[in-house]
Amino acid sequence: MSEARVLACIDGSAASEAVCDYAAWASLRLNAPLALLHVLEPVAGAGPTDLSGSIGLGSREHLLNELAELDERRARLLREQGKLMLDAAATRVQADGVAEPTLRQRHGRLVDTLQELEGEIRLLVMGRQGEAGGSTASQVGSQLESVIRTMHRPVLITTGDYRAPQRVLIAFDNSPSVRKGLDLLMQSPLLVGTTIHLLMVGADTADARQAIDAARKQLDEEGFSASSEIRAGEVEEVLLQCRREQEMDLIIMGAYGHSRIRQFLVGSTTTSMLQRTDCPLLLLR
Repeated sequence: MSEARVLACIDGSAASEAVCDYAAWASLRLNAPLALLHVLEPVAGAGPTDLSGSIGLGSREHLLNELAELDERRARLLREQGKLMLDAAATRVQADGVAEPTLRQRHGRLVDTLQELEGEIRLLVMGRQGEAGGSTASQVGSQLESVIRTMHRPVLITTGDYRAPQRVLIAFDNSPSVRKGLDLLMQSPLLVGTTIHLLMVGADTADARQAIDAARKQLDEEGFSASSEIRAGEVEEVLLQCRREQEMDLIIMGAYGHSRIRQFLVGSTTTSMLQRTDCPLLLLR
């Protein structure tokens, strides 16, 4: 795959349908091809077991052969299950308007696979809840934070049911990565036609006001309907409160850094934010 594309991670979780819908939305908005990826990961404890000290010589070979056959049968069933998941995902994104999604099934660890494919990815779409996450709505997939820390591409994390983003909240801290992210978003068709609200968390100083006003003016000049404000408080609480008050459909923020806005993506606050948000997060790198 030479052309940068939207890549959606598909598994057996309840989040897969929303992942498909948001990935299709992004693919159509960006006019970028869409790939659906299912990764067959090694299962802990599924490897061969040395039973040579527990069984007699006569029966050992027969038992080991049976175990090998069971492993092969299990691997075949998992491949078939993955293919069915991808076929179902393809049907859904085609119904959303994506004509020819690419289907890919890979063996290995998800993080390693995404690292290998990173050069081909324009936007990565994942569900907050993974297949092993159970049924809790706020359950965070066990590998999600590892992916966020590893990838150097934007990551869209879905929550709940799909709703086409119309109102977007951008966590603005005037850091180089966020300013760069804003520049990229303004050059991208992803958010064209949406209403954007810039929110800076911290003291309302002259420098802070100048920075956020300049960012808003830049958005205005690019044809976006934009507003801005500065609020004091804890980053996580302020972001979620603003999202609820203004009924935002999407939160955009930088994924890493040393400012207050992005410190919450390091350590336990990451999991807390992912668990508590009730709208998708687009994390910029």
